[in-house]
Amino acid sequence: MSELVDGFDIASGGELEIVREAGIDPAIVSFAGPGKRDAELEAAIRSGVTLNIESEGEANRALGIANRLGLTPRLAIRVNPDFDLKGSGMKMGGGAKPFGIDAERVPALSRSVIESGAEWRGFHIFAGSQALDAEAIAATQAQTLELAARLAKETGHPLPHCNLGGGFGIPYFPGDDTLDISFIGRALSEKLQALPEVLRETRFCLELGRYLVGEAGVYVARIVDRKDSHGEVFLITDGGLHHQLAASGNFGTVVRRNYPSAIATRFDAEPEEEASIVGCLCTPLDRLADKGGFPRADRGDLVAVFCAGAYGATASPANFLGQGPAREILVDAAA
Repeated sequence: MSELVDGFDIASGGELEIVREAGIDPAIVSFAGPGKRDAELEAAIRSGVTLNIESEGEANRALGIANRLGLTPRLAIRVNPDFDLKGSGMKMGGGAKPFGIDAERVPALSRSVIESGAEWRGFHIFAGSQALDAEAIAATQAQTLELAARLAKETGHPLPHCNLGGGFGIPYFPGDDTLDISFIGRALSEKLQALPEVLRETRFCLELGRYLVGEAGVYVARIVDRKDSHGEVFLITDGGLHHQLAASGNFGTVVRRNYPSAIATRFDAEPEEEASIVGCLCTPLDRLADKGGFPRADRGDLVAVFCAGAYGATASPANFLGQGPAREILVDAAA
């Protein structure tokens, strides 16, 4: 992805190591997350990535570590806005949140960071995630620009950079609409062409992780048993929620719905029966599909669960019950 995007946002020391090993320029990396440990702050400062500060305490720790190291830290402030992204799957802003600093406290901390001699990198404002309503995203982006302008003016210093967050969702379930990014692009372009003076030199960016990679991933498991119970068919696989937690409905969804899935070895066959696809774990939570319509499948057939490219393997409890992680294979579609 490093040749296709303008930067990366990470959320742990482990992800910092990943981008370093990949040879990615730290100047295009930002580090967010509300629980950064001192060792992570030190590694980030030594590497030269931008730290998105999530509290006054974290700012003080980062500045103290930088002073001890004799280095100039690159610091931005993550803002907890006083609004959220309507219709988003996960609310990341508005009200009491562990993420970011409440908007009214940001100008004072911004001035303190600037006066410390740190390299001032601006704001990170992320209101929500997994939204499919283009009008809601456009409205939130407009609010974000207004908030950034107000906070920059109250800070009294130019704003070099502003991360507008993300929120761009992908369609996971029947009835979900594909996000109209053309509408969002037109609306944002109009706003960027009419920026207030305080934001004229600001560089803006968007976080599009799920939108870029979510639909690119497929989780595949093999059926190891087929059984009937009280008239219901269960296709039992060698995989499950320890590999693809999100598809099991245990990753923040209120009502469990089936991810798009198929019997991969019978992909062109018509549905013949209603069956539930379950994993190999000793818990009733381990369900990949509930009473879906599938071609008849049996032991040895492969199951494919789509939309697994984001919050798939890395968000799943791979060590649960000692089953072990799934293999990850990158397929070059151009080859």
